[in-house]
Amino acid sequence: MKHPRFFGYGSLVNLKTHSYPQVETATLQGWRRVWKLHHDTNIAFLSVEPHDTTLHGITADVPNADWAALDAREHAYLRRDVSDQFASDTAVYEANPAHTSATNTGHHILLSYLDVVIGGYATLMGAAGPAHFFETTADWAPILDDRTAPQYPRAQPLTDDIRDTVDDALKQLGIKKDRIA
Repeated sequence: MKHPRFFGYGSLVNLKTHSYPQVETATLQGWRRVWKLHHDTNIAFLSVEPHDTTLHGITADVPNADWAALDAREHAYLRRDVSDQFASDTAVYEANPAHTSATNTGHHILLSYLDVVIGGYATLMGAAGPAHFFETTADWAPILDDRTAPQYPRAQPLTDDIRDTVDDALKQLGIKKDRIA
């Protein structure tokens, strides 16, 4: 029996945010990334939803085959079976509707979170990784520029290249950046 795996499509693509074993780049068909508002924090986080898109990301072993521990990290999500696309039992995490509110309700995306995600895509997939992320992610919201005092708990040091990639993409998408008051 093969070790169970999960598909990562956001911060889990940045290998500096975790130490999960046997990481491989992968694709997932029939899903797209979306920003969802966490109703307790009023901050957006990434999720997926069924769609005719193919996502780039990673797969990794579930440590010690312990889904409960991984579910605890991903507590605002529900585990969805996508094993039919992989050679072993594999899941993707989708935001739990019990933790989310309607999109476009004045919420913000933490820039420190987006920087971590794009840093992961750039490291693993080169320039095509961030481009694919921005092309296959929906429900954008204004950005809360927290770079000087990151609020995202897994924030990573930011390189000039990642900063420029993120800033240029946000400008192309016409997404507003708000400063922390």
